[in-house]
Amino acid sequence: MARLLMIISSACSIDLASEKGHETGYWADEVLKPYDKFVGADVEVVAATPDGKPPHVDPIGLEPRFHYPDEDKDFLSQVARSFAPDLDDIRVTLHDLTELDLIAARRVSQALIVSRLDQDSSWSLVTGAARTAWREDRNFIEVLADDPEVTGKLNPEHLRALALEVQVESVARATHVAERLAAIETLQHPRDLSQMSDEEILSFDAVFFPGGYGAMVDLASNVDVGRVLRLLHLREKTVAAVCHGPAAFLSAGSGPEGAWLFDGYKLVGITDEEEDQTPYGKLGMSWYLESELKNFGAVFDDGNANWVSHVVVDRNLVTGQNPDSSEAMAEAILKKLGVEVK
Repeated sequence: MARLLMIISSACSIDLASEKGHETGYWADEVLKPYDKFVGADVEVVAATPDGKPPHVDPIGLEPRFHYPDEDKDFLSQVARSFAPDLDDIRVTLHDLTELDLIAARRVSQALIVSRLDQDSSWSLVTGAARTAWREDRNFIEVLADDPEVTGKLNPEHLRALALEVQVESVARATHVAERLAAIETLQHPRDLSQMSDEEILSFDAVFFPGGYGAMVDLASNVDVGRVLRLLHLREKTVAAVCHGPAAFLSAGSGPEGAWLFDGYKLVGITDEEEDQTPYGKLGMSWYLESELKNFGAVFDDGNANWVSHVVVDRNLVTGQNPDSSEAMAEAILKKLGVEVK
């Protein structure tokens, strides 16, 4: 059985430009989604924190707006790709997903088809309204409600009910995630990384660092994190991280040739542009992960658009850009381990 060491921050707060001691921790989806993938593939997962204290889940990561159903997010990604011929010009933000209700696009499209509108016409109406909402910063549902071709099929009350439906589902999903995390034994009683011997660390086939802002507090300059990275990376075992998790790589120190251990490696994490869109970015970050990784010598290889899944594999290093990359990154780890993805 393959064994994986999941090293999670135990930090509970972070100092921001406009607020000292802001509550933080690990990001829920970046722990739970990979954990489920690993366990489902019969990989033994052992959690550890730098000091052995139980990790603290970031309350922002449990807000419903981060737990919309995957099928709704995937459909919106397709809609967003119709906004511009060049993917680099597309910047769908968290504001667009939540306050503008663009996340309801799939359900509106389905309802139009049920109302006997053909699929092409439905797609045209939905993408046109979404583009208008995105460009003019207007609510998607209200844009649809102003279109007589749409309201000839769906009245405004029906449209608003569809938006509410997806919001209610996101609340239920967020609650379920919190309950699942609280029930995982290894998260509630993690190992103390500082007390783990080199021999024990080498018994693992891979190490994985989930993200969350806590990683920037206690994983970015930790001697034991650096020890793990050198032990496993220099033996070409799988090293992986997602979103803010690559902050741990800053602890690695120098490799055999004197440069940073990951100098010249292609990798990814949350981008500076994505960071600026987050609640933390708006409060003011003291430093940015993308910029710091580049300063250390990483070849930062981000995706074509924000907030979509993007995974980079370079030799034994596996990294994911953002929370939506968590499952794809976990699957890439399993492939590296030679374990069947289920």
